[in-house]
Amino acid sequence: METSLFLLIVEIIGTIAFAISGIRLAAAKQFDWFGAYVVGLVTAIGGGTLRDLLLGVPPFWMGNGWYVSVTALSLLFVIVFRRQLVRLDSTFFIFDTIGLALFVVIGMQKTLAFNYPMWVAIIMGTLTGAFGGVIRDILINEVPLIFRKEVYGTACIAGGLVYWLSHTAGFEEELQQIACATTVIATRLLSVKYDWRIPIIESTPGKNKGHE
Repeated sequence: METSLFLLIVEIIGTIAFAISGIRLAAAKQFDWFGAYVVGLVTAIGGGTLRDLLLGVPPFWMGNGWYVSVTALSLLFVIVFRRQLVRLDSTFFIFDTIGLALFVVIGMQKTLAFNYPMWVAIIMGTLTGAFGGVIRDILINEVPLIFRKEVYGTACIAGGLVYWLSHTAGFEEELQQIACATTVIATRLLSVKYDWRIPIIESTPGKNKGHE
């Protein structure tokens, strides 16, 4: 019961963080309230929906209306504090990173509950964390963040591997989840601080030099 309550809290916080990150970007693009709400909602539920479809179960949000309500509250939060949120570029990074980390945990935990091996859980955790952002970026006409040079999907995989290692080491379940989320957040923060980048594939050698 304690673990279920812990995961519920994680999921609520992750949903709020992802919804705000999506709505914040939509606000910067001058979407109307409905458009911003849609962007926030798909950011929050997109990854989990794909995960559940692959696992062969009904999408999680169809059995509980609070995801819709939480996104509406997130929209209200952005409307009230829109000037501060849109002005500060770091707000998107903060909320997106928190949502990413917590949804990786949720995706892995749910996959493991269906008795899939850990490597499948890492893939599902990455999809849960990153796919909502892919839909978000497509809706706002941006190249999805996971496909750019930034350390994004790699951070999810790093968190999944730490989950695996802590599980193998016999850590308590909540400690495994905390270690996973902390690794995702730390990897994202360090990648920004030290400008870590994933190498790009150049169509012509040396073509992009001087433009990065």
